[in-house]
Amino acid sequence: MRIGILTGGGDCPGLNAVIRAAVRAADVDHGGEVIGFHDGWRGVLEDRWEPLDVARCRGILPRGGTILGTSRDQPYQRPDGAEQVGAAVARHGLDAIVAIGGEGTMGVTKDLHRDGIPVVGVPKTIDNDIALTEMTFGFQTAVQICTDAIDRLHTTAESHDRVLVVEVMGRHVGHIAVWAGLAGGATITLVPEVPFDIAEVSERIVARHHHGKWATIIVVAEGARPEPGTLEVRKADVDSYGHEVLGGIGHLVAAEVQDRTGIDARTTVLGHVQRGGSPVAFDRVLGTRFGIASVDAVAARAFGTMVALQQNHIVRVPVEDAIGHLKQVDADLLRDRALFHPPHPDRGGHG
Repeated sequence: MRIGILTGGGDCPGLNAVIRAAVRAADVDHGGEVIGFHDGWRGVLEDRWEPLDVARCRGILPRGGTILGTSRDQPYQRPDGAEQVGAAVARHGLDAIVAIGGEGTMGVTKDLHRDGIPVVGVPKTIDNDIALTEMTFGFQTAVQICTDAIDRLHTTAESHDRVLVVEVMGRHVGHIAVWAGLAGGATITLVPEVPFDIAEVSERIVARHHHGKWATIIVVAEGARPEPGTLEVRKADVDSYGHEVLGGIGHLVAAEVQDRTGIDARTTVLGHVQRGGSPVAFDRVLGTRFGIASVDAVAARAFGTMVALQQNHIVRVPVEDAIGHLKQVDADLLRDRALFHPPHPDRGGHG
């Protein structure tokens, strides 16, 4: 067995755990070899790679990022991209390519499988938004980083009777925001799944501060959106890969809250710090399980599949079924989030 492996899209904690486990599984269980392509699909197209063995992967388990590098380049951005990938598979005598990445990388995996190229997908995103897997590695680390930040911000918010808005990642879904908001005891959590009314948010904060000196923390996912007609939001720019350049909703919410309530409001944007550093134990274990399972899938010639976590078991699902729709925050978690919002001054109870 001979496998190529790559990491595509944004980096996240746990990628090296997948690489390490795939190399070990190929060597120990199948007597095979692994080569690693540099910088995602770009390395496949430009034939930049290195041999990976157990010695090369020693000590990388606790490291964040990816030893192979990553990029958002995709084969289908080039007229002959798929043919170049097929040529790389033939040139290196590969049984398959294991592609570790998010929605974009899984989309490429689906299309390459359609075009007859042997590929297996490993889902990766700190947003935890890929369908058919209950969890993706990197997510728990991001949640812990956000929770630690919120814990620290509580003390300064309380000392100054201030509102602190914490902007976290979450382009289209609010998994990080909801989990970190619940774990950190946030006052209000705003997510893309539920458009918010800034007037209602402000009223709730006024009612809360009317009863004493409080630490008010608002967690905002970067993709959170106001209800139509309630708050003007600048149209996001688009990067060279067609993705919206998000960020700034936290500053907007803080400015509006301060203007409407008269309470000092500040913003902390956690940004890429959520991607960095050593993965927590859960992400190391999940990444390891995914890496082993991806090699087993290649051995079984289960091409066009994606490994996934379901009821604590690692399973294979058709990659085409896992893309095209994002996994949103569960309705029960959204209710739990709202349960801890301060009472509305006019209605009582919780929002």
